[in-house]
Amino acid sequence: MPFRQIPDTDATYALIAFNKDGVERTDDRPDGRNGIMTARILEDVTANPPTNIFLFSHGWKGDMPAAIDQYNRWIKAMIDRAPDIARMKSANPAFKPFFIGLHWPSLPWGDDELAPAGFATGEDAVPLGRLKENYLERLGDTPEIRQALDVIFKEARENAAATELSPEVITAYERLNDALGLGGGAGVAAPPDADREPFDPEASFQRAQVESAAAFGGFDWGGVLSPLRQLSFWTMKKRARTVGQSGMHAFVAALQRALPAVRIHLMGHSFGCIVVSSILQSNGQTLPRPVDSAVLVQGALSLWAYCGDIPVAKGRPGFYNSIVSRRAVRGPLVTTRSKFDTAVGTFYPLAAGLGRQVDFDVSEEKLPKYGGVGAFGIRGLPTRVVQDALQPATHDYNFRAGMIYNLEASAFIKKGGGASGAHSDIDGAEVAHAIWQAALV
Repeated sequence: MPFRQIPDTDATYALIAFNKDGVERTDDRPDGRNGIMTARILEDVTANPPTNIFLFSHGWKGDMPAAIDQYNRWIKAMIDRAPDIARMKSANPAFKPFFIGLHWPSLPWGDDELAPAGFATGEDAVPLGRLKENYLERLGDTPEIRQALDVIFKEARENAAATELSPEVITAYERLNDALGLGGGAGVAAPPDADREPFDPEASFQRAQVESAAAFGGFDWGGVLSPLRQLSFWTMKKRARTVGQSGMHAFVAALQRALPAVRIHLMGHSFGCIVVSSILQSNGQTLPRPVDSAVLVQGALSLWAYCGDIPVAKGRPGFYNSIVSRRAVRGPLVTTRSKFDTAVGTFYPLAAGLGRQVDFDVSEEKLPKYGGVGAFGIRGLPTRVVQDALQPATHDYNFRAGMIYNLEASAFIKKGGGASGAHSDIDGAEVAHAIWQAALV
């Protein structure tokens, strides 16, 4: 994938692409030669070192054009912040940024298939045949997955108004869960692709019927395909962990070894927050040194992921707790949360095996077992966490190294439609300013 120039600017960024199996694409060289883009980036930054590297990972997007559009908007919001860039130059007159975007296939479902018409009738409906092909592309077209989907979609076609799943469909869902390597659900302290209740297709189906009947934001989560959406959600979380802890962890480590003085800043959005967390903690492997800041924007990972002792699972730490305990982030770790983010606030607990949760302003004692960082922030670390609000782009946060800042962002992250709500409304000056302020520490 070539270096990208942001429209109407002179700014560029490097774009790395991984496939659905978590492997970097080998056709990814801008000079037309086969090879991987990470190697080209290492060549370039070694020959012409920057002072600061900003690495972004999207989350809720499936194809390359959507990822490019996001990075164009996010990075442009960064470079449009002249006062913040001036402060970076004041701190270091040699300031020279280098921006990197990561693409990986990550769309769990399309908003069109959650419309009230669903896959029923009418000109806006999604044909079932096309929908099945979409899921084969998302999940992987193996014989085991195709056989399970054949059974599930046959039932969706012939019995769309089912009030319970047939034994054959339940078995097909159980086999699909196994084929995707998702296991039975290991609870809140598990890795991000397993921190859910044990998968029960019939219970998932019934729960979705109730939620859809409760005017689920104008979208239909129910029907025979509702457990499929749940499995697709967790497949994308698993993919995010794979991408982060394998190729991307190795790449960031290589950057640090090649450039001992460079400051590295990570930003993840949605499932991309799992990518970032997995870069920082990779199967027990650590980076050569801490990164300089990390920002998790509307994170689709557990609010307990960084906790040392989970209140609802006493004696067990969150999967990413070692990021905190060994100070894998030298500077601040910043999160955003918004009540207008339907993707995290509503779909996350439903996919975990629970009903939706609508109270975002709960006390520490009443926080849910399953909930996303994008709805509640990072929790369970009272001496390290500061609860604050996302502020206008002129605000001085005075972030401190080693601290975690949960920024309530509903005043700014509030625009959006479709099933995801304001989940992707993160290209405003306020978010860009917070990223710059974290990088300044």
